[in-house]
Amino acid sequence: MNDLISAILLGIVEGITEFLPVSSTGHLLIAERWLGARSDLFNVAIQAGAILAVTFIYWRTLWSFVQNWRRPETRAYIAKLAVAFLITAVLGLIVTKLGFKLPENITPIAWALIIGGIWMIVAERLAAKQPDRTAVTWKVAILVGLAQIVAGVFPGTSRSAATIFVAMLAGTSNRAAATEFAFLVGIPTMYAATGYELLKTFHNGGAAGEDWTGLAIAFVISTIVAFAAVKWLLGYIRSHRFTPFAVYRIALGAALLLFLPSGV
Repeated sequence: MNDLISAILLGIVEGITEFLPVSSTGHLLIAERWLGARSDLFNVAIQAGAILAVTFIYWRTLWSFVQNWRRPETRAYIAKLAVAFLITAVLGLIVTKLGFKLPENITPIAWALIIGGIWMIVAERLAAKQPDRTAVTWKVAILVGLAQIVAGVFPGTSRSAATIFVAMLAGTSNRAAATEFAFLVGIPTMYAATGYELLKTFHNGGAAGEDWTGLAIAFVISTIVAFAAVKWLLGYIRSHRFTPFAVYRIALGAALLLFLPSGV
């Protein structure tokens, strides 16, 4: 397939799936089976495009942190975001140094989609039995940081699903509050991941071999599509559960196991 068309399609896939709890990395790895494999920098950079969209959406919240940083509740919330990010950053570097690689076949992704879908259904039902709580505790912050690493190590898990439902089960039972914290933590996490991949690419002399035009186009497409997807999701979760996403994950995972050859 033409590289430009491939980049556009991958940008669309990333934009749609980055913040919906269906696993963007899993969908990208599946899509690349047909559209052509891309570099780690490409995959991380277009994820950062989706994060840029969330930065635009939450700019008022981010600006309020600057304006109200003297307030104890604001400083506490920022500190919890920082702790969640630092846990992810430190453990992420350790995992990278240990030589972690994304899976080369789709089977583990399919199982992660299925298991994650089942877990989402169970977790949301358990969270629904708790009182409606919007506060983010230190326990939530720590577990969200750990959840981001789990999602990174097991593609198909979904960073947004892992962080949102861990937050809901750990005490922030309100869907909107848990989602906001999970998305805000994702902003520094993905920007840092993109910066790390950029430095690694230039340090290893891989810049010359990168398809920068395709990466730039996919980045812009991802940003635009993610903006629309997140806007829709934030409105949807006010009155709906995540169950349809769980059903989709289970159906997709099962289809991949049934219809793709073993070992693909």
